[in-house]
Amino acid sequence: MRAFAARPNSLVTSHHKKIGKQWKPCISKRLTESESPSSNGFLVVEANGGLNQQRISICDAIAVARILNATLVTPAFHLNSVWRDSSKFGDIFDEDHFIESLRKHVRVVKQLPEDVFLRFGYNISTIPNMRTKAFSPPSYYLQQVLPKMLELGAVRIAPFSNRLAHSVPSGVQKLRCLANYEALRFSESIRILAENMVGRMIKRSSLTGGKYVSVHLRFEEDMVAFSCCTYEGGSKENNAMENARERSWRGKFHRPGRVINPEANRRNGRCPLTPLEVATFFFSRTRRRAAYLYIKRRRLQHLFLEICACF
Repeated sequence: MRAFAARPNSLVTSHHKKIGKQWKPCISKRLTESESPSSNGFLVVEANGGLNQQRISICDAIAVARILNATLVTPAFHLNSVWRDSSKFGDIFDEDHFIESLRKHVRVVKQLPEDVFLRFGYNISTIPNMRTKAFSPPSYYLQQVLPKMLELGAVRIAPFSNRLAHSVPSGVQKLRCLANYEALRFSESIRILAENMVGRMIKRSSLTGGKYVSVHLRFEEDMVAFSCCTYEGGSKENNAMENARERSWRGKFHRPGRVINPEANRRNGRCPLTPLEVATFFFSRTRRRAAYLYIKRRRLQHLFLEICACF
């Protein structure tokens, strides 16, 4: 939001704002600051899923650290079987800014202290993993996780995606907002790249009256597999998607009572669009109007462009 403040432009202005209404932050910077008592121990979490899920996990980790009065170790990222991205926290986010922004509310460190790490044989995986159910309430952490933390000095929760309930005390919810909108800032290299890309899109689209289309071809193995939709690849494709589901979700789709109905999913709009379907929709909307097209997802870009050439 700050990056665009000095250059008002229709491309970065919401078309859904009500007349006379302004966007407002969900949290004031005047979040109550209090002197924290001595830390109860260290919290180690593993943020799994894609970037959006990881971001939510990080915000939840801050909230849980506050609930437990624990010191959070900057979250590790799970090496996803689809993305195969080995990036660390500091590669994606500005780690020093993250720690400083939360300093008066939650203790955050980049790594475990030497004496604590030694206690677990310099191996994070030897720290007891608290298998926490999805959307656990604060009471669970106080009754089940805190005693173990006080006993051992550190606990680990992996995976950590969606491990905290949506409904939490207002002070904890404010910390979620602080983490998301203030503390989590992309690393400098990513911010520079983003500024260059946005500047280029604005400059080029000004030649067409500010009209452009941004397309994210989210037609990827994990998304297609999770949707349980079928396409035109036959039994070979269906077997590949079944194997992908088992690799990533281990029996989730074969639990008792679970019914998979690909046709119902498609009727209800729950199937990822193929490049052909996206191209058809795009040209039905823009065929007679000039617009720049920006495509995310390089592996499908050439296929999409070949399809577009047929229209």
